Amino acid sequence: MFGLGFMEILFIAIVAIIFLGPDKLPGAMVEIAKFIKKIKEGIGDAKQALNEEVNLDELKREALEYKEQLDKATEELQGFKNLNPINELKESAGLGSVKENFEKLTQPTPTPQATPVEPKQEKEITFKKKKITETTQKGNQ
Repeated sequence: MFGLGFMEILFIAIVAIIFLGPDKLPGAMVEIAKFIKKIKEGIGDAKQALNEEVNLDELKREALEYKEQLDKATEELQGFKNLNPINELKESAGLGSVKENFEKLTQPTPTPQATPVEPKQEKEITFKKKKITETTQKGNQ
């Protein structure tokens, strides 16, 4: 108690016997025990009042429940870490990362060499003249 060893308690008892004498020592020990008991009760009451006011026990319990829920969610998410359907689609389509695709798109493309154009073939277009006769004109009218 109070961090005292056996030798310290024995020394205090010897000094108490010398100063108080054997007649007053039992009464003094009873008074000291009552005082220590009252101090312990007072500390216990203060702790209980503080716990009731702050609800430390309830808060601790709730915090532990939340911690357990977070641990469970973390474990579940660890299993889904590698299951990203977008990554699977990219891999199956052979698409790289966004950075790689951007670099491919922004690289200057070499100008295509012009293919020689074949010379234009000239064809002579002739129209047949149609003779209009009076009989055909009358039929059209």
